[in-house]
Amino acid sequence: MHNNGQRRSGLALLRHIWTEWISTFVILILLLLTLIIGTGEMVHGQLLRMGERLYGDPATGMQYSFLRAEPTAPDCERNPDIDAQVHAQMQANAADEFADIFGTASESDVRASILAAKQICEEKFQFHDQAIQHIQAHPSLKMYRTIETSFFGIFKFGTENRAILLVLMVVFAAISATLKTHHIGLRGPATKIDFKVYSTLMVVANGFLTSSSISQYRSVLDSGVPMSGETQVIYWMWMILFATLTLISLFQLIKPPAPTREGGSLGLAFLSVPLYAYMAISTGFSFTILMDYPMGQGIYLGQLVEFSSIFLNLALFIWAGMLLKQTRIVDLFLNILRPWNLAPETLTWLILIAAALPTAYTGASGIFVIAAGAIIYKEVWNAGGRRQFALAATAMSGSMGVVLRPCLLIVVVASLNKEVTTDMLYHYGLYVFLLTSTLFLVISLFFAENKFRIAAPRIAAPLSLRAFGPVLPYILIFVLIWLFYKYALDTNMNEFTAPVMMPVILLMMVLFDKLRHEPAPIPAMGQWDQTLDHKPTAQQITASSERSLLTAPDSPLRQYGFFKALHLSTSETVGHIGALVILMALSVSVGGYLERIEIMEAFPTDISSIFIVISLIVALMIFVGMIMDPFGAVILISATVAPVAYQYGIHPAHFWMITLIGFELGYVTPPVALNHLLARQSIGDEEVAAADAEVRHKSFYYRYERWILPMIVMLPAMLIIAYAPYAFKLFGWYE
Repeated sequence: MHNNGQRRSGLALLRHIWTEWISTFVILILLLLTLIIGTGEMVHGQLLRMGERLYGDPATGMQYSFLRAEPTAPDCERNPDIDAQVHAQMQANAADEFADIFGTASESDVRASILAAKQICEEKFQFHDQAIQHIQAHPSLKMYRTIETSFFGIFKFGTENRAILLVLMVVFAAISATLKTHHIGLRGPATKIDFKVYSTLMVVANGFLTSSSISQYRSVLDSGVPMSGETQVIYWMWMILFATLTLISLFQLIKPPAPTREGGSLGLAFLSVPLYAYMAISTGFSFTILMDYPMGQGIYLGQLVEFSSIFLNLALFIWAGMLLKQTRIVDLFLNILRPWNLAPETLTWLILIAAALPTAYTGASGIFVIAAGAIIYKEVWNAGGRRQFALAATAMSGSMGVVLRPCLLIVVVASLNKEVTTDMLYHYGLYVFLLTSTLFLVISLFFAENKFRIAAPRIAAPLSLRAFGPVLPYILIFVLIWLFYKYALDTNMNEFTAPVMMPVILLMMVLFDKLRHEPAPIPAMGQWDQTLDHKPTAQQITASSERSLLTAPDSPLRQYGFFKALHLSTSETVGHIGALVILMALSVSVGGYLERIEIMEAFPTDISSIFIVISLIVALMIFVGMIMDPFGAVILISATVAPVAYQYGIHPAHFWMITLIGFELGYVTPPVALNHLLARQSIGDEEVAAADAEVRHKSFYYRYERWILPMIVMLPAMLIIAYAPYAFKLFGWYE
């Protein structure tokens, strides 16, 4: 027993070293390299312009671009013997058998041609001599061009190998997520039977993926089509990844982790299996057994590589979200609202409006839920909100900003559909955001126990203004970096540059926090008496804040330094990249299977009523949102449903607003409800269980409020967006 315990502890140590150090270090290097690649074009352009200003000479026509490499002497003869060359050329012409047909040049013509060549050669030598003199006159030029060309080499290498960088990132991240059982599922494995079912289905799922990757590689070899080195490396990385995941899952089946809870049941155990495993098993069985197309999953993994730039940007956004967790920004912003002692519903509405911007700037709804979900949950709860209401708010915190600039999902839609542009979708997305946020306020107030509450302005206003002061440095950091990019690199922040700029901004904010040795985060205030006529005093507010500092779940003051914060944020990023990207890859595989069986052929093509067409699309979008991640769903919908919708005369912008809001409704709707799963990951299973226990004695709505509230907010929004433009010509989309 002692030896076995030593072996298990040794294995646990190896797992810790891999997940916390090896993969974290590799992913950090890859993320930084991705930042360099993303910034490279901007920086290199500026280096070229600066080189021209420093070393160019308009008077002599000498440009920096001529000096980026050491000038080479011309290979022509500078002082030739003209007469000898004329004589030799005339002899050659006379011996030419085709001279009688085409005629021969006269001696004067030959001499003129040779003299012109001599003049050109002389100009080349003069330019070479001038360049040498110019370089000798500027001793710093060699060092500058070494820096510029070295940077260009790194940037060029990264640009040419984006696909390899992405797959390498997925390999390390997915292995770490599997070792830590961090994949996204309806519930986490906890009991012995949970781990048995979990590991068994993971072996089957990863076995299918391994077999498909090998089958695809063999198919390409047998086809005789030559493979580039990059393609071959990518094939081998996929095979190594899924073979490794199969072995890890097999080991976890033979030696399962220690259960954290006794009991369990077979039905609940199946809920602990990751969503990607179900997708892999279903598509693997369908492709391999039913369709005799074993390479199907491997082929659709190529979609991930095809959009490597977008998924690398997603990885940067995830990293930005995890860096956000290491700062005090969210807490400091909430400090501005806390003195007003607002009713939970009003406070939550303001939080959701404020959360829309970071949601848009962190790429997708799920990332912000992971990054800030726990803080939002505690704030709403500490303000007096029900735990179930706080869970609902957390799940919705990432839903409203997905239609705002510069959300990455809109960029994917526009890149796959020439009928729409990002500007068009962001324009109409603003109306969608105003609609959903207003509906949330109205509906949440309808179910509120206390409709309105606010502290006395004479007490709250000074405290709120005082709390605004600590937020200013973060605003200043944002503005300064934005100005640097805008004027130093001639690049503004938009949907294409935000993935690169946001991690840089967050890194500077984390560094600022750590240089000041500030604790992060500041916990939320304690709950106050919630009667309408109660107004807390300034002393009560301060005392409440101090009590909360000691009693909040994350009360330890994190005084570690910048590099520790960087390590923690990157370590979290590794798990989320592994879980989210693998889920997206299998969503693409599911989409490919549905496309291959031509499911849209069943969609009627002779419907006379546009209302029926829209109703069918609404139902389909909600269903897709319930079972697939947003990026995989967009790829599927672009290839299948969108062309049909356009044929029926639905305006592309209208169609995609229906699609995006339908996805968001699907992400908060059982049985999968991806945003709820991510909220649970952020908050913890124990808190979710406590929320359920708190309302067991209450009515149906309050028992299931975390599920019902988001649905009854998003469903009316969906119906209004789907039908109002057509019925009332709200945006002039229909004649």
